[in-house]
Amino acid sequence: MDKSWINLNDRRLQQYKDGVTAFIKFAHENNPQKEKIRCPCRYCANVFFQTYSVVENHLLINGMQTSYIEWTCHGETAQAFSDADLSRRDVNDLNNTNEHVDEIQEILEDIHRGTFMNSTPNNSPDEECDNIIDKDETDIFDKLLKDAQRDLYPGSDLSMLSALVKLLHIKVLNRWTNKSFNMILEFIKSILPKGETLSSSYYESRKILSDLGLGCEKIHACKNDCALFWKHYEDKEECPECMESRWKVNDGKGKKIPHKILRYFPITSRLQRLFMSRKTAHEMRWHKENQFVDENLLRHPVDSKVWKDFDISFPWFAEDSRNVRLALASDGFNPFGNMSTSYSMWPVILIPYNLPPWNCMSSEFMFMTLLIPGPVAPGKEIDVYLKPLIEELNDLWVNGIKTYDSVSKNTFQMHAALLWTINDFPAYGILSGHKVHGYIACPICDSETTSQYLRNKICYMGHRRFLPKEHKWRKSRKFNGKHEIRVRPQILSGDEILSEMESLKDLKFGKHPSCKKRKRNLHESTWTKKSVFFELPYWRSLTLRHNLDVMHIEKNICDNILGTLLNIEGKTKDTEKARLDLQDMGIRHELHLQKQGEKFLKPPASYTLTPKEIEGFLNFVRSIKFPDGYAANISRSVHIRNGKLMGLKSHDCHVLLQRILPLGLRGYLNKDVHNAISDLSRFFRILCAKTLRLDVLEKLEDMIVNTICQFEMIFPPAFFDIMVHLAVHLPREARLAGPVQYRWMYPIERNLSVHKGNVRNKARPEGSIAEAYIVNEALTFCSRYLRGMKSKNNQDEEYNDDVHLHENQLSIFSRRIHLFGQPHFTTLSWSEYNLVRWYVLNNCEELKPYLNEHENELRKEDSFIQDVATKQKDQFPLWFEQRMKSLNLHKSLEGNEDLYSLAMGPDIRVNVYSGCIVNGVKFLVNQRDIRRVTQNSGVSVQGSHKDESIDFYGVLTDVIDLSYIDGNHIVLFKCKWFDLEHKKPIVIDDDFTSINMSKTWYDNDPYVLAGQVTQVFYVQDTKLRGDWHVVQKVQHRHLFDPTLLNYLNENQLNTDQLTENITYQEDEQNDINFQDDFGEIGLLHREDVEPQILESVQNVHLQPTQTTDFICDEDEEEEYDATLAEYFSEDDVDVHINIDIDKD
Repeated sequence: MDKSWINLNDRRLQQYKDGVTAFIKFAHENNPQKEKIRCPCRYCANVFFQTYSVVENHLLINGMQTSYIEWTCHGETAQAFSDADLSRRDVNDLNNTNEHVDEIQEILEDIHRGTFMNSTPNNSPDEECDNIIDKDETDIFDKLLKDAQRDLYPGSDLSMLSALVKLLHIKVLNRWTNKSFNMILEFIKSILPKGETLSSSYYESRKILSDLGLGCEKIHACKNDCALFWKHYEDKEECPECMESRWKVNDGKGKKIPHKILRYFPITSRLQRLFMSRKTAHEMRWHKENQFVDENLLRHPVDSKVWKDFDISFPWFAEDSRNVRLALASDGFNPFGNMSTSYSMWPVILIPYNLPPWNCMSSEFMFMTLLIPGPVAPGKEIDVYLKPLIEELNDLWVNGIKTYDSVSKNTFQMHAALLWTINDFPAYGILSGHKVHGYIACPICDSETTSQYLRNKICYMGHRRFLPKEHKWRKSRKFNGKHEIRVRPQILSGDEILSEMESLKDLKFGKHPSCKKRKRNLHESTWTKKSVFFELPYWRSLTLRHNLDVMHIEKNICDNILGTLLNIEGKTKDTEKARLDLQDMGIRHELHLQKQGEKFLKPPASYTLTPKEIEGFLNFVRSIKFPDGYAANISRSVHIRNGKLMGLKSHDCHVLLQRILPLGLRGYLNKDVHNAISDLSRFFRILCAKTLRLDVLEKLEDMIVNTICQFEMIFPPAFFDIMVHLAVHLPREARLAGPVQYRWMYPIERNLSVHKGNVRNKARPEGSIAEAYIVNEALTFCSRYLRGMKSKNNQDEEYNDDVHLHENQLSIFSRRIHLFGQPHFTTLSWSEYNLVRWYVLNNCEELKPYLNEHENELRKEDSFIQDVATKQKDQFPLWFEQRMKSLNLHKSLEGNEDLYSLAMGPDIRVNVYSGCIVNGVKFLVNQRDIRRVTQNSGVSVQGSHKDESIDFYGVLTDVIDLSYIDGNHIVLFKCKWFDLEHKKPIVIDDDFTSINMSKTWYDNDPYVLAGQVTQVFYVQDTKLRGDWHVVQKVQHRHLFDPTLLNYLNENQLNTDQLTENITYQEDEQNDINFQDDFGEIGLLHREDVEPQILESVQNVHLQPTQTTDFICDEDEEEEYDATLAEYFSEDDVDVHINIDIDKD
């Protein structure tokens, strides 16, 4: 049926009148029993029922809604809407006053369908569809539609709404202040023609844009976190638990001001919008429609055991790929940064896992659902604030919600389920209800946690219990002076956990001062509450409910190692008390403090570094130059005078632990200590790979146990805080839940930092964040439709390859390379020209048949030819040129334009650049690189030397742009290659490849194609020293396994999204070859270093006291505060200082 009449502005035209008549006839035929039908005019908007005659008059006077193309409220089924209609709609829905494609029309079209099509029947046209349509929603949409149809000024190609959205998008991207935006609006309005319709202020603009957002609900909360004034407590004036007043200000003179406000952003409408939008609906099916079968590989949560077990337990949920699986993340932060103000607010974020890897952890798909107010962290009372979200998740699980799907063009019943939570370790305890401090701090080992009280802290050793029963280390007394006969702790099921929580089911929440703290027996001290997540029907059946955070575990272990090796005051674990711990345990007698008169001697341990060695290590760290985007400039954290590394961030520790520590320490530590640290580094490097292998993860579980047991024989007991122990459980969680990049805190912390930056009003931080989030959410949604401008969904142009390829182009012409820097025009010598020309021809994949043909001709001419390669190198270019000329003369299809262009050879005049970007990787010539704090000139290429395939290593000296006829270009790298043959100039030692950079080779063959090289960087070798450097290969920093792209067609992927992630990872796991039957550790002390003289040592003979049978919450709180800085990073201390405590 022709519906083009709907968009006609002149309703006096006969075509429009005929269209109205046809519509009335169609509606009557499909609703013969009804006297009234919904009126689709612009003002009734399918909300009000009218008689047929009134509907006809309304359509002739008011016009029909232009977005109402599928007449589903009048009997037309969504399935009947053909692709041809869809194509016409995409054209007809544009603003009729101009020919410019206005993206806003597409946005409104999707919003209309998502909002109003949910109310339409799926099957029967006689079914009433008045369940969901809301008059307010209709008014909002009608207002947006009018704004979208208003020209920015008479004759403009842009609508007012389109211009406003783009201006606001620029404001957000460039972080303009509201004042600067108002000034720019005022200036733009002054230069626009008369009749312009642009908003005059940011306030007006935000009001218009808010109609594109999804808003939030404000729920008042008790000042003591006892309850929410919500649902049946909504009208209460006092807290139903502690009877405190709801209001902070209630003097009867003005507006009442509540003590606390919870901002709640319902997740249902946000998930519906993902299916409603044509830009995201297809990706919400990715996890099922683009699955690859390899039971041994884990590349996405869909491959995980948790996901597969969930499908088995709830097959009805797995049937529809559109049902959503979610992760919940939460953490506290201080919105005032480093100011002295103590403040902690807690956003709660939901992440849909249906999406493909390149979008799954993207910030635009992280939905803030709750903003829990400060100034005090909620502690275990977080369950009070989670109630609205849990109720909504329960409703989505049990009932679901009717949702429009823009792919299938119909509605379906969408359900959702929460798979697990993502959190740091303190938040783990707050969300799960498990104690994360004290003697039973491990939530996996639970009551079987191995812990021991030392002088001033608790340590968590005893990892031999994870070894096989027959392992010889179990019988060694070098660990703690005892044999180990215990087996690995049993992990509790959901039902067993619920059984342990039974005594806490009636626990009341709240921080009211009158609440009494209670004493608890040791056997009931594991849990502080029954987690609110157990109200979800499926929660108890999940194999993994809460994730350990690899990011913070890495940081804390790295801090422990650096603090101890560099002997940093306040961070070293090798203190006088640590030596007294060894004395108390009766182990490692050679490290005990030795009394000498009134003083004590502290023998140097095997891991002790001298001041000169510390200075050498810090100089090594300061000399490191990473490639752009690989890591931060760690050299800024080096303080040689103080002998410290200060101000390290989590990602700095991530790179240090996985890459730098084994390199820098190999020249200073003995073999036993260095091997242990190298094994730990290798463990985290393999664990954090983008693709995991189940067989490797099984070996990894054994590897980490052996590694930590090595640490137990080397480092003092104080080294082993709870974060070191948790590393033992990481391989198990990876086996259950898949790659760590979908479960660690890096993307969450980055998201929180964005919210933190939105606090403009220091007096109302939560309000600032909520308002900014609503605006940014609307702009993010709109940005998916914007074309021709940089948006949130577009990669920074600096790292984009801007080459557009034509169909059937030769692969050698199709490299995506972006050249930059001032070009230097030069002319090649004839020897250089011939070398370059031959290299290009010899490395073009499509020329292999011609190369083979030419080689056969050479062998026929001379059957005894010895060096066919040299002869072909001299003769092939001319032979191929003549061949293509002949084919071109006879107009043969074989000799296409690209082959002809290649055969004619490049221009002898070339442009030489100082840098380029190849496949998103930045390269710079060495001359420019040496003046920078980053290193982008290192290159590696696989080649042949004496009939053996080897990796060549070198540095980039020139980027050469070769020009061919028909506008074709090829980029070559001219490199200096380091000699790998002369007097053993390469040494491969375990994971380290060292090369001597004093000599070069292949000086007469310096060229490679830009697309053939991989980037490397070089760091000094602290063991071999001099001109020796260790090669470090650079991984492409995609968030996902790049081989997944093989399963997609080009239209399914926006390549601008591939490089959003900023965390260094290996692409895939390599197999593990480690020795699981280590010998004994050698010398525990250094004989070449003088002992440290201590003037005095307190409590030399004081033994640690025994614990009582009861735990007092007051004592426990003090104990936790005393050791908090040792468990967590410095950045987290102020956030989690307000720890939860049980109260009656």
